[in-house]
Amino acid sequence: MKKGAVKEPQLSALQKAVLCAREAEERKALNIVLLDVSQLTSFADYFVICSGKSSRQVQGIADHLEGRLREAGIRPLGMEGLKEGHWVLLDYGEVIVHIFYDPIRGFYDLESLWADARTVHLEGQETPRLDRDVVKP
Repeated sequence: MKKGAVKEPQLSALQKAVLCAREAEERKALNIVLLDVSQLTSFADYFVICSGKSSRQVQGIADHLEGRLREAGIRPLGMEGLKEGHWVLLDYGEVIVHIFYDPIRGFYDLESLWADARTVHLEGQETPRLDRDVVKP
């Protein structure tokens, strides 16, 4: 490894997706859905979709999630929509997080658009602990 390079944590795509969902849950995100899109697209394995009651809450969920993962050495490849707070997209490579202002979510209806994707139920999914399971840089 190059000197000064940040070591990426060794999490599977599913572990990263569950971690994102749990961090969104920490900020009271609504209707969290985890979709396995690995058989349907080449650009991601999982979508995490959730909502907030206001654009401010959407921004808060996104800030919290991005900050907590950054502390653990997991950095987004891209981030869109934070300023407006209507639809924030966080791109973590194999995991893409969509955080919607609730009325906007209904309009775009990603769950119907990706209806062929398998829904991953969070109950029973082990969540990596940021202080134990994720290697910090």
